[in-house]
Amino acid sequence: MNTLISDNFKMALLLVVSLFLFSCTEKEYVYEIAPQDILPVNSEKDKDKTKIQYISILYTNLFRQAMSPNDMLDALKAIESVGDKQIAFDILVSKYMNTGEVVLPSNEEMRTNPEKFVRDLYKRFFVRQPTEAELTWMKNYIQSRPDALPEHFYFAFATSNEHFHY
Repeated sequence: MNTLISDNFKMALLLVVSLFLFSCTEKEYVYEIAPQDILPVNSEKDKDKTKIQYISILYTNLFRQAMSPNDMLDALKAIESVGDKQIAFDILVSKYMNTGEVVLPSNEEMRTNPEKFVRDLYKRFFVRQPTEAELTWMKNYIQSRPDALPEHFYFAFATSNEHFHY
């Protein structure tokens, strides 16, 4: 009887060991995808524009013409006379926007084709195309805010962090 138990025990032990060895093995999947660094859209823009570069680019973006040397000197003096440079640049953009000579699309053009408006805005101020998320968000913002005007977007983009870098 002792051999019967030991034979049964051996069979049970063999069954348990074989279950552990051959069951529930985890499969490893290999997709062969190269690792990618995912960075923000403007991550390559890490160099500050000089005051002269910023003023010149801003003027060209708003008026679609080159700035005269005298206007450049006046703007540069105004920027350098204010301690807080961000406030000085905001005031400069505001002054330019209030001249009435800034070349802007009409409110009707913006509302009729918001995608074109957004793409043109990004191309003009950020020298790039918007991502799909940026495009969708901006289009929804334009469509949901009837009081928003092209001037508001031009001011926001002209004073944005990304516009101060290249």
